[in-house]
Amino acid sequence: MDIYPVFCRNMSELPPKASLVVGFSGGLDSTVLLALAARLAKDGGIAVRALHIAHGLQSAATAWPAHCIQVAERLGIACQTIRVQVKLGPRVSVEAAARDARYLALADAMQPNEILLTGHHQDDQAETLLLALKRGAGIAGLAAMPKQKPFGPGQQWRPLLSCSRLSLEAYAQEQNLSWVEDPSNSDNAFDRNFLRNCVLPRLLAQWPSFNETLSRSTELCAEQMSLAQEVAEQDLPALLNTAGGLVINGLQALSSARRANVLRHWLQLHHVHPSRSQLQAIWQEVAQARIDANPEVRLGESKICRYQGALYVPMPMAEPQPLASLMADQWQSCGVGQLKLSAVSQGADLNAELDPGHMRIEFQIPGLRAQPVGRVGSRPLKKLWQEYGVPPWQRAHIPLLMQGDALVAALGLFVCQEYSTSPAEAGWRMEWKESRRL
Repeated sequence: MDIYPVFCRNMSELPPKASLVVGFSGGLDSTVLLALAARLAKDGGIAVRALHIAHGLQSAATAWPAHCIQVAERLGIACQTIRVQVKLGPRVSVEAAARDARYLALADAMQPNEILLTGHHQDDQAETLLLALKRGAGIAGLAAMPKQKPFGPGQQWRPLLSCSRLSLEAYAQEQNLSWVEDPSNSDNAFDRNFLRNCVLPRLLAQWPSFNETLSRSTELCAEQMSLAQEVAEQDLPALLNTAGGLVINGLQALSSARRANVLRHWLQLHHVHPSRSQLQAIWQEVAQARIDANPEVRLGESKICRYQGALYVPMPMAEPQPLASLMADQWQSCGVGQLKLSAVSQGADLNAELDPGHMRIEFQIPGLRAQPVGRVGSRPLKKLWQEYGVPPWQRAHIPLLMQGDALVAALGLFVCQEYSTSPAEAGWRMEWKESRRL
């Protein structure tokens, strides 16, 4: 069975300058994938290389790197072996730990404009969907594996998702390909192996097109997930305050389904992936807590808390670095960002009487008061932080531009009235670039 035309159709969107990296384990799936990629490289003049990740988890695997190099050489492809250390521990899945180590190594080895190809096929997709159902996954889990997704500095493509394992095996036999068999694949203690060896064969015997119909279901779920993503991206901007918090009143105006959708999307942008029960706990225990409470929910190393009617996920921030003095026309770093003061004839932020050499940057000075431009009278800095909606955990990272004992500006927030100037006058233009959070 020649599956090369199917492979070519699934590779038809390949950008003109792209090159290919094949994740090559030496098993049937990746061996067929490498052979197809080598054929495409010969036909289309595309650069291809192979990467073999050696986990070192079983004695049988010691011969696999040499086998992979031999197979790749016969196909005219260079193959590199990368050895990784799999981090194991209590209640850590060996499968998941090995997969994480493998993909981390692959991402690190990729170059810009490279696309990683992996040999996932239709049977793998069916197994992934059934495992998602077992976990009680939502639409994202039921969408299973996408054909294409961002990965490392490039993308990951799965061009064999529409091909069955039987078709791959038939192609491998026709082409006289050789591959290795992983002994662990027969261990039914692993959930995926149990499905592959015990469950799916019976389902396919009863319903031969079972995997195909499951694939259609994953595609439909992927469409719905894409739609939910679009709705969340449309809803989110109107719900964010200037400090990046998610405004609770705005969430309350949405239907429960739409609220959960945008809340989950916002959390995922902060690398927090809650379960359904955890999402409900965030809404009920944090967003809906008493006004005078300081609630929070912890998910792993992250916490979700509330401040002034908005939800926040405090993130690690760069370390503040005070500056004893400033220099004109130079970018200077204070850890949490960079500042540049430039003398201009108009469009100034600070008046011309200030001298950068006599100014400095400090953090967390107790007892300061300030009168921001446009305000009447001065107020304690603590009150101003509240008025500007600065959460308590961010205040120690706000750079204070000082001259003597006087506050000139809180960088990124306001300039003090006494040191401001009109746009038509000469003075100092202040440029501030906040560092990304760690």
